[in-house]
Amino acid sequence: MLSVKHNEPVEFAEDLLGKFAEIVARYPEGRQKSALLPVLHEVQAVYGWLSVPAMDRVAAYLGIEPIEVYEVATFYTMFFLRPQGKYALEVCRTGPCCLVGAERIMKHLESRLGVKEGEVTPDGLFSWRGVECLAACGYGPVLQIGPEYTFYENLTEESVDKLIDELKEKAVAIG
Repeated sequence: MLSVKHNEPVEFAEDLLGKFAEIVARYPEGRQKSALLPVLHEVQAVYGWLSVPAMDRVAAYLGIEPIEVYEVATFYTMFFLRPQGKYALEVCRTGPCCLVGAERIMKHLESRLGVKEGEVTPDGLFSWRGVECLAACGYGPVLQIGPEYTFYENLTEESVDKLIDELKEKAVAIG
């Protein structure tokens, strides 16, 4: 995954621009704005998040105003507007999950990882945040891990610790 600082200029690689062209080709001529969501997904897959310079480059590529990109990127929670850990843990924080311990899980994540919501661990492996309903009200508390969006249910502090340890081991094995 490439890295970009908040105001660092961004130049997209030729292979990424090729993916953009394939995506835009799916839509009728003059309707390139329709490609915005999948193009943003491609950018985030490469950089790990959507910086303002990256969003500005997307706007220029699609021939739309930067504000049109910002509106979409800030609306959808699957887009990260600041750097994230390799594993982005997202805990459902809506009523049903809170009733069965989601807030306790979020406090445990903060303690175990040593970072507050939205921050990244010093090793770059983890970030976490509370999100709206993950559609598993009967199995709470729940979390998903991006970017693959693997889903975990009926969480306890112990199961979260086991999950974190497994992800650390996976990261070491991958290198």
